Amino acid sequence: MGPILNVVFPIFAIMLAGYVSGRFRLLGNESSEALNRFVYYIALPALFFISMARVSLDQVFNLPFLAAYGGGVAFTFILAVVVARFAFPNRLGALGLGGLSAIFANTGYMGIPLLMLAFGEAGMLPGIVSTILNGAVIMAIGIALLEIDVQQGKSGLVVLRGVLGGILRSPLVLSAAAGLAASGLGLPVPKAVATFCDILGASAGPCALFAIGLFMVGKSFTAGMTEVSWLVLLKLAVQPLVTWWLAFHVFTMDPIWAAGALIQSALPTGALVFVLAQQYGIFVQRSTAVIMVSTVVSLATLSALFVYLGIG
Repeated sequence: MGPILNVVFPIFAIMLAGYVSGRFRLLGNESSEALNRFVYYIALPALFFISMARVSLDQVFNLPFLAAYGGGVAFTFILAVVVARFAFPNRLGALGLGGLSAIFANTGYMGIPLLMLAFGEAGMLPGIVSTILNGAVIMAIGIALLEIDVQQGKSGLVVLRGVLGGILRSPLVLSAAAGLAASGLGLPVPKAVATFCDILGASAGPCALFAIGLFMVGKSFTAGMTEVSWLVLLKLAVQPLVTWWLAFHVFTMDPIWAAGALIQSALPTGALVFVLAQQYGIFVQRSTAVIMVSTVVSLATLSALFVYLGIG
């Protein structure tokens, strides 16, 4: 548990630091939203671009790995949305963000360090590929659902135009596409640009986590706990189980890649879900609670998973 605690504790501590800062009014009332905008429009696009520009496309398209990890994501997302439609009825954007909370793993700031801890440098590539899938595909689907929600009540053509426009205007999608294009075309990224992106990108995770803590000041930690608990169960149990079955019993792949798919799927919900929820003003409290609860509970579930895999 010690090595995992070393990865999980700083993440939770940053959220706690944000909460304490807000509780004692060290920052202004709009600080959470301002930090969130910085992450959404500046830090994350820099991170997405440089991360994807550095990975060759043939490494990204490891089909068995994508099928195993993506299959767990797809099954869990559909289950989350279908159940929520009846058990926790809400607008489409909230249903989509609930589903996103159940599948969007903290692959970058927890997954990659854990995979490197388990497998050394060989574990980095599965972590990077799953992070790219999260940023380039899963996040785009989430944005599409939110845009459909925003456009409700309009004609089909207007909705389609609005959805496509929302996706194409998204700094997250644009930066991911630009990075993949640079990689695919073999365009070198100038060192100064890479350093600029590295510095800004490194701030995305801490700022998003700190903003979560700020946002929770004055909010109820227990509101909607039945729904939050269900989403945490999906994230930390259902998604890993489906991914385990696909990675170890359906598809054939390198053992490190199979273990990588399983570990990445078992991670708690990533802070980017909160960033997106606050950006659209939908499902903010629930997504925040899922991130916080799943991060704490994952200390036990990830430790058990590492024991199962014979790591540590």
